[in-house]
Amino acid sequence: MTYESAAQRALDTAAARGAQYADVRFERDRSENIEVRNGRVATLSDDESIGYGIRAFYEGAWGFAASPDTSDRGIDQTAARAVEIAKAGSAIARERFGEAPSEAYVDRYATPMEEDPRSVPLAERVGLLLDAERLLHVAPRIRVGRAWMDLWRKESEFYSSIGSRIAQETAQSGSGIEALAVDGGDAQDRTWPGDNGLYQGGGYEIIRKAALRENAQRIGEEAVALLSAPQCPQGTMDVVLGGSQVSLQIHESCGHPAELDRVMGWEANFSGTSFLEIDQLDRLQYGSPLVTIVVDNTLPLGFATCGYDDEGAKSVRSDIIREGVLRGYLMSRDTARRIGRATNACVRAESWMHVPMIRMCNLNLLPGATPFEQLFEGIKHGIYMESNRSWSIDDRRLNFQFGCQIGWEIVDGKRTRMVKNPTYGGMTPRFWNSCDAVADANSWEAWGTPNCGKGEPMQTGRTSQCAAPARFRDIEVGVGYAG
Repeated sequence: MTYESAAQRALDTAAARGAQYADVRFERDRSENIEVRNGRVATLSDDESIGYGIRAFYEGAWGFAASPDTSDRGIDQTAARAVEIAKAGSAIARERFGEAPSEAYVDRYATPMEEDPRSVPLAERVGLLLDAERLLHVAPRIRVGRAWMDLWRKESEFYSSIGSRIAQETAQSGSGIEALAVDGGDAQDRTWPGDNGLYQGGGYEIIRKAALRENAQRIGEEAVALLSAPQCPQGTMDVVLGGSQVSLQIHESCGHPAELDRVMGWEANFSGTSFLEIDQLDRLQYGSPLVTIVVDNTLPLGFATCGYDDEGAKSVRSDIIREGVLRGYLMSRDTARRIGRATNACVRAESWMHVPMIRMCNLNLLPGATPFEQLFEGIKHGIYMESNRSWSIDDRRLNFQFGCQIGWEIVDGKRTRMVKNPTYGGMTPRFWNSCDAVADANSWEAWGTPNCGKGEPMQTGRTSQCAAPARFRDIEVGVGYAG
């Protein structure tokens, strides 16, 4: 697709209406979803959406308007509406903090892809899910089996009044399976991979990598075994978390509090504000020296990887936490400028009809030097937990409690019996400072989150939290369990 003439009309109209800067983002979004439940295809959808969003800047304030109407009249009306909103915001603003960008890019980007999902027949895709779901049913106590697949493709063109011309084509894929076992008053579930499937940037190779058929029987057997497993013990003990659980821990206790709009009090929807303060930058000991977390929107397989964000800033890698110390935030141009930094390109919109805002992107805990099996060494009594089942965290992202699907007791450095309903809790900086080992790169995975909510009206974002399993000392285990 090419929208050069339509884009120029939008930018010209915005300028004629008084905008000091404008940009327009044309998008074609396609999403496919297949879900199989108990031997039947429960969902089969293929949706496409086409439209554009215009941002206009006027005297320190931004306006945004969107439309699917690409006629001359539609473009003129949408551009004019964006400018009117910017002017209205400027007229009532107590403080004008916005500023037009100065850097322009002319570039193209496409997600690296080994196998285009469009080359895989629908019958093959459905057949994979039917096979995997069938293999979950290892016993009558498996009451619900699910298998699913999601495919996204976005084509976008970004134009700005200072000369940016950016074309991008991004592809994201994901799939998973779930078994729910029920016996009497107890219900236990297991999912694979991780707690919501494997979601990464790329094509159908990501679906094959998830190995749904190969793991379905084991997942079903674990769900059934959990019904008769003993309850996870309670007390203060050492904990080893699987990679997907570390990923969620990063998302909730590092990602959301590091969004600079939350830190500055500009955003509080869904995830609250943040316990972080700007004067803690370069001072707060967020975690142990083994904890280094970076935002890297150039990362291969990252679920949020792209060439440029939705305000036309080039993707980069930057530190959030370096060797345990808070070093940065997830930022836009305007928020970064307020703290004397440059943006790290963390502005995204769910689609063409949504206003771009700061979002968690690829937020990664760098791997350590410890082989996975050595994480258990030196633990006299502890718990190994995998796959999130529940979570709760306060509106400043400080105090939290997580529950996992499955656990194994660790005794004298060895994994022993399976336990059910494992939970743990803590306070964010204290918890991350208790980390004394992170598994090496052999266990490091780009875990994607397909449904992160933020904003009002709510936008769904797709993020990555790349992680390996990690060990934490003296953690409160068994919190919140009333059994």
